[in-house]
Amino acid sequence: MDEQRDLEGLSALVTGATSGIGKAAAEELGRRGAEVIVHGRDSARGAAVADTIISEGGKARFAAADLSDLAQLDDLVEQVGAVDVLVNNAGIALPAGPTADVDVATFDRIFAANVRAPYFLVAALAPKMAARGRGSIINIGSQAGHVGMAGIAAYSGTKGALAALTRSWAAEFSPAGVRVNVVVVGPVYTPIQPRETAEAVGAGTIMARVAQPEEIASVIAFLASPKASYITGAAIAADGGRTAI
Repeated sequence: MDEQRDLEGLSALVTGATSGIGKAAAEELGRRGAEVIVHGRDSARGAAVADTIISEGGKARFAAADLSDLAQLDDLVEQVGAVDVLVNNAGIALPAGPTADVDVATFDRIFAANVRAPYFLVAALAPKMAARGRGSIINIGSQAGHVGMAGIAAYSGTKGALAALTRSWAAEFSPAGVRVNVVVVGPVYTPIQPRETAEAVGAGTIMARVAQPEEIASVIAFLASPKASYITGAAIAADGGRTAI
Protein backbone atom coordinates (compact mmCIF):
# COMPACT_ATOMS: atom_id res chain seq x y z
CA MET A 1 0.00 0.00 0.00
CA ASP A 2 1.25 3.48 -0.87
CA GLU A 3 2.36 5.03 2.41
CA GLN A 4 0.80 8.32 1.42
CA ARG A 5 -2.56 6.67 0.59
CA ASP A 6 -2.86 4.37 3.59
CA LEU A 7 -6.53 5.31 4.16
CA GLU A 8 -7.63 4.33 0.65
CA GLY A 9 -11.05 2.67 0.71
CA LEU A 10 -12.00 4.04 4.12
CA SER A 11 -14.68 6.61 4.91
CA ALA A 12 -14.29 9.26 7.60
CA LEU A 13 -16.62 11.71 9.33
CA VAL A 14 -14.88 14.78 10.72
CA THR A 15 -17.09 16.99 12.86
CA GLY A 16 -16.43 20.71 13.01
CA ALA A 17 -14.42 20.44 9.81
CA THR A 18 -14.99 23.89 8.34
CA SER A 19 -12.07 25.56 10.12
CA GLY A 20 -9.06 25.01 12.38
CA ILE A 21 -8.08 21.50 13.44
CA GLY A 22 -11.14 19.91 11.85
CA LYS A 23 -10.46 21.48 8.47
CA ALA A 24 -6.79 20.47 8.56
CA ALA A 25 -7.75 16.92 9.63
CA ALA A 26 -10.36 16.54 6.88
CA GLU A 27 -7.90 17.69 4.23
CA GLU A 28 -5.14 15.41 5.52
CA LEU A 29 -7.42 12.38 5.66
CA GLY A 30 -8.50 13.19 2.11
CA ARG A 31 -4.89 13.37 0.93
CA ARG A 32 -4.30 9.97 2.56
CA GLY A 33 -7.09 8.42 0.50
CA ALA A 34 -10.12 8.49 2.80
CA GLU A 35 -13.53 9.50 1.52
CA VAL A 36 -14.30 12.40 3.85
CA ILE A 37 -17.63 13.63 5.14
CA VAL A 38 -16.99 17.24 6.07
CA HIS A 39 -19.36 18.26 8.86
CA GLY A 40 -20.16 21.80 9.93
CA ARG A 41 -22.89 24.40 10.20
CA ASP A 42 -21.66 26.82 7.52
CA SER A 43 -22.47 25.37 4.11
CA ALA A 44 -20.21 27.75 2.19
CA ARG A 45 -17.15 26.97 4.29
CA GLY A 46 -17.99 23.26 4.32
CA ALA A 47 -18.33 23.14 0.56
CA ALA A 48 -15.00 24.95 0.22
CA VAL A 49 -13.24 22.31 2.35
CA ALA A 50 -14.83 19.50 0.34
CA ASP A 51 -13.82 21.22 -2.90
CA THR A 52 -10.22 21.49 -1.69
CA ILE A 53 -10.11 17.76 -0.96
CA ILE A 54 -11.60 16.95 -4.36
CA SER A 55 -9.20 19.31 -6.15
CA GLU A 56 -6.30 17.38 -4.60
CA GLY A 57 -7.62 14.12 -6.01
CA GLY A 58 -9.66 13.01 -3.00
CA LYS A 59 -13.31 12.28 -2.34
CA ALA A 60 -15.45 14.44 -0.07
CA ARG A 61 -18.90 15.78 0.58
CA PHE A 62 -20.37 18.26 3.03
CA ALA A 63 -23.03 17.40 5.62
CA ALA A 64 -24.63 20.17 7.69
CA ALA A 65 -25.87 19.77 11.26
CA ASP A 66 -26.01 21.61 14.56
CA LEU A 67 -24.87 18.82 16.87
CA SER A 68 -26.34 20.52 19.92
CA ASP A 69 -29.75 19.73 18.40
CA LEU A 70 -30.39 16.00 18.83
CA ALA A 71 -32.81 15.91 15.88
CA GLN A 72 -30.10 17.32 13.60
CA LEU A 73 -27.55 14.91 15.07
CA ASP A 74 -29.87 12.02 14.23
CA ASP A 75 -30.28 13.39 10.72
CA LEU A 76 -26.50 13.53 10.29
CA VAL A 77 -26.25 9.89 11.37
CA GLU A 78 -28.86 9.03 8.73
CA GLN A 79 -26.89 10.94 6.09
CA VAL A 80 -23.65 9.24 7.07
CA GLY A 81 -24.91 5.68 7.38
CA ALA A 82 -21.65 4.00 8.41
CA VAL A 83 -18.04 5.16 8.50
CA ASP A 84 -14.67 3.62 9.23
CA VAL A 85 -13.25 6.68 11.00
CA LEU A 86 -14.99 9.16 13.30
CA VAL A 87 -13.16 12.31 14.37
CA ASN A 88 -15.04 14.02 17.21
CA ASN A 89 -13.61 17.49 16.76
CA ALA A 90 -16.61 19.85 16.94
CA GLY A 91 -16.91 21.79 20.16
CA ILE A 92 -17.12 25.20 21.74
CA ALA A 93 -15.10 27.13 24.29
CA LEU A 94 -16.10 29.90 26.65
CA PRO A 95 -14.31 33.15 27.42
CA ALA A 96 -12.11 32.71 30.47
CA GLY A 97 -13.75 33.77 33.71
CA PRO A 98 -14.66 32.71 37.25
CA THR A 99 -16.72 29.59 37.84
CA ALA A 100 -19.42 31.67 39.50
CA ASP A 101 -19.97 33.64 36.27
CA VAL A 102 -21.07 30.56 34.30
CA ASP A 103 -24.85 30.25 34.38
CA VAL A 104 -26.83 27.04 33.98
CA ALA A 105 -27.75 27.69 30.35
CA THR A 106 -24.12 28.27 29.39
CA PHE A 107 -22.98 25.21 31.33
CA ASP A 108 -25.58 23.05 29.60
CA ARG A 109 -24.66 24.47 26.19
CA ILE A 110 -20.96 23.64 26.46
CA PHE A 111 -21.60 20.14 27.79
CA ALA A 112 -24.16 19.52 25.04
CA ALA A 113 -21.63 20.47 22.36
CA ASN A 114 -18.46 18.97 23.84
CA VAL A 115 -19.75 15.83 25.59
CA ARG A 116 -23.32 14.96 24.63
CA ALA A 117 -22.78 15.25 20.87
CA PRO A 118 -19.69 12.98 20.76
CA TYR A 119 -21.44 10.54 23.08
CA PHE A 120 -24.45 10.07 20.84
CA LEU A 121 -22.40 10.01 17.63
CA VAL A 122 -20.36 7.17 19.10
CA ALA A 123 -23.54 5.47 20.32
CA ALA A 124 -24.89 5.55 16.77
CA LEU A 125 -21.75 4.79 14.75
CA ALA A 126 -19.47 2.62 16.92
CA PRO A 127 -21.81 -0.42 16.97
CA LYS A 128 -21.80 -0.39 13.15
CA MET A 129 -17.99 -0.35 13.20
CA ALA A 130 -17.97 -3.20 15.71
CA ALA A 131 -20.32 -5.23 13.53
CA ARG A 132 -17.79 -4.92 10.67
CA GLY A 133 -14.89 -5.71 12.99
CA ARG A 134 -12.94 -2.51 12.42
CA GLY A 135 -12.94 1.22 12.98
CA SER A 136 -11.12 4.14 14.55
CA ILE A 137 -12.65 6.83 16.74
CA ILE A 138 -10.47 9.84 17.47
CA ASN A 139 -11.67 12.30 20.09
CA ILE A 140 -10.13 15.77 20.15
CA GLY A 141 -9.36 16.60 23.75
CA SER A 142 -7.34 19.31 25.39
CA GLN A 143 -4.55 19.85 27.86
CA ALA A 144 -7.25 21.60 29.90
CA GLY A 145 -8.76 18.20 30.63
CA HIS A 146 -5.49 16.99 32.19
CA VAL A 147 -3.92 19.97 33.97
CA GLY A 148 -5.50 22.60 36.19
CA MET A 149 -6.16 25.88 34.42
CA ALA A 150 -7.97 28.66 36.23
CA GLY A 151 -10.92 30.39 34.60
CA ILE A 152 -12.04 27.58 32.28
CA ALA A 153 -13.52 25.05 34.69
CA ALA A 154 -16.57 24.17 32.60
CA TYR A 155 -14.52 23.70 29.42
CA SER A 156 -11.92 21.67 31.32
CA GLY A 157 -14.73 19.51 32.69
CA THR A 158 -15.94 18.70 29.19
CA LYS A 159 -12.48 17.68 28.03
CA GLY A 160 -11.88 15.61 31.16
CA ALA A 161 -15.18 13.86 30.49
CA LEU A 162 -14.16 13.16 26.89
CA ALA A 163 -10.92 11.57 28.08
CA ALA A 164 -12.85 9.34 30.46
CA LEU A 165 -15.31 8.40 27.73
CA THR A 166 -12.39 7.46 25.50
CA ARG A 167 -11.17 4.87 28.00
CA SER A 168 -14.66 3.47 28.52
CA TRP A 169 -15.37 3.27 24.79
CA ALA A 170 -12.04 1.52 24.21
CA ALA A 171 -12.99 -1.09 26.81
CA GLU A 172 -16.42 -1.48 25.22
CA PHE A 173 -15.62 -1.49 21.50
CA SER A 174 -11.96 -2.44 21.04
CA PRO A 175 -12.54 -6.19 21.64
CA ALA A 176 -14.58 -6.01 18.41
CA GLY A 177 -11.79 -4.22 16.51
CA VAL A 178 -12.74 -0.57 17.04
CA ARG A 179 -9.89 1.57 18.34
CA VAL A 180 -10.75 4.66 20.41
CA ASN A 181 -8.18 7.30 21.32
CA VAL A 182 -8.05 10.93 22.39
CA VAL A 183 -5.61 13.56 21.15
CA VAL A 184 -4.66 15.87 24.00
CA VAL A 185 -4.27 19.15 22.16
CA GLY A 186 -2.29 22.12 23.42
CA PRO A 187 -2.49 25.70 22.15
CA VAL A 188 -3.23 25.86 18.42
CA TYR A 189 -3.75 28.74 16.05
CA THR A 190 -7.48 28.36 15.35
CA PRO A 191 -10.53 30.66 15.28
CA ILE A 192 -11.70 29.18 18.61
CA GLN A 193 -9.48 31.57 20.57
CA PRO A 194 -7.67 34.87 19.97
CA ARG A 195 -4.09 34.63 18.70
CA GLU A 196 -2.73 36.43 21.75
CA THR A 197 -4.46 33.98 24.09
CA ALA A 198 -2.99 31.01 22.24
CA GLU A 199 0.47 32.55 22.38
CA ALA A 200 0.20 33.20 26.12
CA VAL A 201 -0.65 29.54 26.68
CA GLY A 202 1.99 28.42 24.19
CA ALA A 203 4.66 30.25 26.16
CA GLY A 204 3.98 27.86 29.05
CA THR A 205 4.71 24.70 27.04
CA ILE A 206 8.11 23.00 26.97
CA MET A 207 8.47 23.98 23.32
CA ALA A 208 7.38 27.55 24.10
CA ARG A 209 5.22 27.94 21.02
CA VAL A 210 1.77 27.43 19.53
CA ALA A 211 0.99 24.58 17.13
CA GLN A 212 -0.35 24.90 13.63
CA PRO A 213 -3.56 22.93 12.90
CA GLU A 214 -1.65 20.73 10.44
CA GLU A 215 0.56 19.45 13.27
CA ILE A 216 -2.51 18.09 15.05
CA ALA A 217 -3.98 16.77 11.79
CA SER A 218 -0.95 14.54 11.24
CA VAL A 219 -1.52 12.90 14.62
CA ILE A 220 -5.19 12.35 13.80
CA ALA A 221 -4.30 10.77 10.45
CA PHE A 222 -1.80 8.47 12.16
CA LEU A 223 -4.39 7.27 14.65
CA ALA A 224 -6.83 6.63 11.80
CA SER A 225 -4.28 4.58 9.90
CA PRO A 226 -3.18 0.93 10.09
CA LYS A 227 0.10 2.15 11.59
CA ALA A 228 -1.78 2.72 14.85
CA SER A 229 -3.29 -0.77 14.84
CA TYR A 230 -2.18 -1.58 18.42
CA ILE A 231 -3.12 1.77 19.98
CA THR A 232 -6.42 2.11 21.80
CA GLY A 233 -7.65 3.79 24.96
CA ALA A 234 -4.67 6.13 24.76
CA ALA A 235 -4.32 9.84 25.39
CA ILE A 236 -1.84 11.02 22.76
CA ALA A 237 -0.43 14.39 23.77
CA ALA A 238 0.15 16.89 20.97
CA ASP A 239 0.64 19.81 23.34
CA GLY A 240 4.24 20.90 23.09
CA GLY A 241 4.97 18.99 26.28
CA ARG A 242 2.59 20.95 28.51
CA THR A 243 1.08 17.91 30.24
CA ALA A 244 4.57 16.54 30.95
CA ILE A 245 5.45 19.34 33.36
